[in-house]
Amino acid sequence: MEQTKISITQTSNEAILKFEADRFLTNHNSFEFNNIDEAKHSPLAQQLFYLPFVKKVYIASNFIAIERYNIVEWKDVENEVATQIENYLNSGATIVSEEAVKPKAALTVYAESTPNPSVLKFVCNKVLVPNLYEFKSIEEAKPSPFATALFQFPFVKNVYMEKNFISITKFDIIEWEEITLQLREFIKSYVEDGKTILSDDAPQKLNKTETAIEQKFEALDDTSKNIVNILEEYIKPAVESDGGNIEFKSYDASTKKVEVLLQGACSGCPSSTFTLKNGIENMLKEMLKDNDINVTAING
Repeated sequence: MEQTKISITQTSNEAILKFEADRFLTNHNSFEFNNIDEAKHSPLAQQLFYLPFVKKVYIASNFIAIERYNIVEWKDVENEVATQIENYLNSGATIVSEEAVKPKAALTVYAESTPNPSVLKFVCNKVLVPNLYEFKSIEEAKPSPFATALFQFPFVKNVYMEKNFISITKFDIIEWEEITLQLREFIKSYVEDGKTILSDDAPQKLNKTETAIEQKFEALDDTSKNIVNILEEYIKPAVESDGGNIEFKSYDASTKKVEVLLQGACSGCPSSTFTLKNGIENMLKEMLKDNDINVTAING
């Protein structure tokens, strides 16, 4: 069997050196490993991380690139590293296991502004949760490891999740441009890695099962049911696109007072309370043919 030869190639970054092989190493896949734990599916990368100056390892179709810490110069160690890689490749040992090659579902996450300057909406191209969930503190977030992880960021004030998006409310101590990329990358990585969004018993604990929702609806009087249906059909799609939600709370037949709860981006929004209250109120008056209806909006 013909022996693999390694040649050393400089890059534009003096900390990174390429070790090019005269054959393909991977099936046109590329891998980046930042530490020995990340390299669990690459015995070659793990071996390289035992060298104290190795900071990152990249394995591509026909080369291995290594980024070094500044404790050594490449000229002092490059030949030894090239020999080590060459010997490893010629031993026939696994470069990257099939486990690492398994393609992850392509996930996209993008950020959308909302009418509420304190809230940003992060939209994924996959469904995250079957129902809506809102957490106002890390204590409330116990049923959701994902929300709990988001609350580890000191600037996260509120987490609202529905279908394929997360609306995050920040404290005013920081601007969105300073943290948007960090949050987007965190969300993308968390979901891509298949980590738990909601614990298995979260729907039961939070009374969010389909049965519980149906029972709650059936217990309402006819006017309240009509209000819920109007909100679901005409109001919710619009506020959902803005990263929020509006939920029916109560209807008092004697005072004609309707209470709705504003959640996600709608909660605390400078404009939404007034706009939604009047918009909903006018719609309910018209559709229920009752001009005495009045709506009170409560921030979640």
